[in-house]
Parts: sequence; C-alpha cells; structure tokens
Amino acid sequence: MLLWQRLLITLATMLLMSFVASLLWHWLFNTEIPSYLSGVVGGVTAIPIWELLKRNGGSLHNHDVSRRDEL
Repeated sequence: MLLWQRLLITLATMLLMSFVASLLWHWLFNTEIPSYLSGVVGGVTAIPIWELLKRNGGSLHNHDVSRRDEL
C-alpha cells in the first residue's frame, strides 16, 4: 500500500472516530465535546490504524511485486 493511501485511510478514520465520539458525548452529556478531547480520540485512533495498514499493506504490496515477477 502506498504512503498516500495509508495517509488517506488514516485521516478518514481519525475524522470518523472523532465524529462518532462527539455524537456519543452529546448523547451522554447533552453538551458539545471539548475540541482537545475530540483531537485526542482522533490521534489515539490514528496510531493503531497506521501501524495496521503499514504491517498489512507492506506485505500485500511485496506479494503483488513477487507475483508480477512470476508472470
């Protein structure tokens, strides 16, 4: 998986989880979530997603290259 693809997926996941956290916060406390807390949720989400994409994406990319050589 290319770097820009990992960045795009990670950014989308960060935004989605931040949005879900704000909805959950609003539902539980009937007030807006503090922006720093929303940023923390997005940032903490980004770390495992980035590592997962780096680990799985790298092996998939290497596998595709090796299959191209066989053809």
